[in-house]
Amino acid sequence: MNAWSHLPVFAATAGACWAAALALDARGHRAAPWVHAAGVAAVAGFVALLAWSLGRPPLRTLGETRLMYALWLSLAGAVVAARWRMPWVRAYATVTAAAFLGFTAMHPETHDKTLMPALRSAWFVPHVSVYLLAYALLSAASLAGLRGLLRRDEAGAREALRVADNAVVIGFGFLTLGLSFGALWAKEAWGHYWAWDPKETWALLTWLGYLSHLHLRALRRDLVRPALAYLVAAWVVLLLCWFGVNYFPSAETSVHTYAR
Repeated sequence: MNAWSHLPVFAATAGACWAAALALDARGHRAAPWVHAAGVAAVAGFVALLAWSLGRPPLRTLGETRLMYALWLSLAGAVVAARWRMPWVRAYATVTAAAFLGFTAMHPETHDKTLMPALRSAWFVPHVSVYLLAYALLSAASLAGLRGLLRRDEAGAREALRVADNAVVIGFGFLTLGLSFGALWAKEAWGHYWAWDPKETWALLTWLGYLSHLHLRALRRDLVRPALAYLVAAWVVLLLCWFGVNYFPSAETSVHTYAR
């Protein structure tokens, strides 16, 4: 069974639900979160179908991680919006998740379903899962930062930064777990916790980048727009770590090339 052939149907269903939710949000309708949730459920349904088809969690290839990212980001946006009563966070997350879902539908990057020996580890699922959840939360924070930068009023910028700060705190916790799980996995698979592999190096840079934001906010609460701009820049580093490193010449010798 080729589950990927069904992705366009699930993606179209999710897209229709999310578009309807955006329209309802614009009118302030209370049904918007529930319609958005239906779109999230459609993506979750395809993930479950794909996992059953592959016989493993869909966390190996870039296509699979993009799919999981779309799921986590749409869910994270809904949670953040409900927690702080800001529908625009859900809207920003939805648009980004829909873009990732659409790109994945066009370029699923399907591979053989078997796993290489290094991936047959108890650390595989927790490492990749918490990383994708961290990426979703930190992306939501950076999108909030972009929203704040576009606001001309200081009150709106500060409110956007407040939401972003909360998302960063939670996302950074998951990012730390992901980095730690990766080190333990590396010790089990290759005999060492750290090897300054290109992917490992950029993962550390991403971690340090968001740690620096937390320090900046702790020391200078008065710097609002610089902090918002920093979050947008940090998101660029995150995306380079996730996608860009695979295209660097140094990645040819990376032990993470299995993720291509």
